[in-house]
Amino acid sequence: MAQEIGLAIVSGRLRPGHVLDGEIEASSRLQVSRSAYREAIRILSAKGLIHSKPRTGTRVSAISEWHLLDPDVLSWMFRGEPPPEVIHGVFELRKIVEPPAAGLAAVRRTQRHLDVMAEALEKMAIHTLRAPEGREADKTFHATLLEATANPFIISMSNGVTAAVNSLTEFKLRMRDIRRDPVNDHYRVYDAISAKNAVDAEKAMARLIRLAILDLPTALWPKSWR
Repeated sequence: MAQEIGLAIVSGRLRPGHVLDGEIEASSRLQVSRSAYREAIRILSAKGLIHSKPRTGTRVSAISEWHLLDPDVLSWMFRGEPPPEVIHGVFELRKIVEPPAAGLAAVRRTQRHLDVMAEALEKMAIHTLRAPEGREADKTFHATLLEATANPFIISMSNGVTAAVNSLTEFKLRMRDIRRDPVNDHYRVYDAISAKNAVDAEKAMARLIRLAILDLPTALWPKSWR
């Protein structure tokens, strides 16, 4: 139920300011219990997609109020074809966060971090990013890299960053067949972190992200890249 309404909001079918039906009317129209509808409203409110006020009802929030790094919100936004500014925004976020994080991870990583990342790379190589197991391993790699920074503020972004990585990967796979194997790009990052080379780790991660952008059709590249 929350997913159905959430998809309608992020796709633009329900615009900011739209007033949702009342609980009785909505639950009857959607053929769900009132408690199920209330739970869906609670979930969407927690994600910033809607807000309720006395006497004015429950309205769709402005996009500036959405919790854009919420894994569900990201997944719903990329379920269809998001506008280019959303795609570019997610890549910009990655470019801002992940390369410096890789540099920090090279300095602060432990052997456990390396072991987890190495295992994730092995799974990515075996399953490829076309399979759910491969994409889950990819998320583990990126989350462990952020954890290796030992910075609690960066670590707190793990769910959002890994959700962004996964949403972009699934979107790219729907758009076109990717012949390039991105596992090698991840290994370059891993090797630099393993060697405690912060400069190379940052460069390798920046390169990984740039190549991921180039995997998209040219029409979706930022204008400055065309």
